[in-house]
Amino acid sequence: MQLETLKVFCDVVETKSFSKAAVLNFVSQSAVSQQMRSLEEKYDQKLVERGKRNLSPTMAGQVLYEVAKDVLLRLEAMETRLQQLSKSVVGEVRVATIYSVGMHELHPYLTEFMRRYPGARVRMEYSRANRIYEAVVGNTTDVGIVAYPARRSGIEILPFKQDELVLVCSPEHPLARYRKVEMAKLAGQPFIAFERDIPTRRAVDRILKSHKIKVKMVMEFDNVETIKRAIEINAGVSVLPNMTVSREVALGTVATVRFAKESHFRPLGVLVKRGRDIPTVMKRFLDVLLEET
Repeated sequence: MQLETLKVFCDVVETKSFSKAAVLNFVSQSAVSQQMRSLEEKYDQKLVERGKRNLSPTMAGQVLYEVAKDVLLRLEAMETRLQQLSKSVVGEVRVATIYSVGMHELHPYLTEFMRRYPGARVRMEYSRANRIYEAVVGNTTDVGIVAYPARRSGIEILPFKQDELVLVCSPEHPLARYRKVEMAKLAGQPFIAFERDIPTRRAVDRILKSHKIKVKMVMEFDNVETIKRAIEINAGVSVLPNMTVSREVALGTVATVRFAKESHFRPLGVLVKRGRDIPTVMKRFLDVLLEET
């Protein structure tokens, strides 16, 4: 039996999805199905229950998963020790990040990492924060990056950096002429926000509530890029991390205004699984990511 097949099986169990396991292993969904069938034929056992919403292992599947996962973790530990002995940095780092950070803040770190360690690879995945926590705990990603990191069982949080929150509006909006603006100026403004379950949205809601400011919520989106497009057509204003709009500010399609008398920041955190054996390639990636903070 090939180790790749065991890894695919473990990914199916952990993600509860054939399609997600296919993405993680750079193969087609049909290839995942074929490998699952070969395992079930080999052991003459049904290994997963295919429910309407997700998959779950059978009793036989759970036995295979526990043993296979142990084998894969032992192999990973062996490779880590061998890398440490050879002082080489090779292999892959799996990184899951929220969209705004991955698109606007990680590029210089990735460039520097690949410059230093050309034998290494980075697999990047964009996801929602709640799924990133699950992926770190479930060993389907090595490093998670989220905003407003929250304590979770089994997760260690490494402080990363902070983004200043600023008012973002169309250059034609009346507030764009200000160098700094009082928070009270947001009262009654048509407002474009993240969806309610996104941490940055909850933080902005807390700021507005602390100032007893009510805005006119006109649009809610799950990503910063769509929010920016709505601002560009002057559909409303928003409060966003400054780094996420630097390109649009340079192009002149949006304007940013800092808040007077006070500043608000969005903290970013790096997530790793507590107590795990960290491979050399992952350690070096964390070194690059955190050395300037």
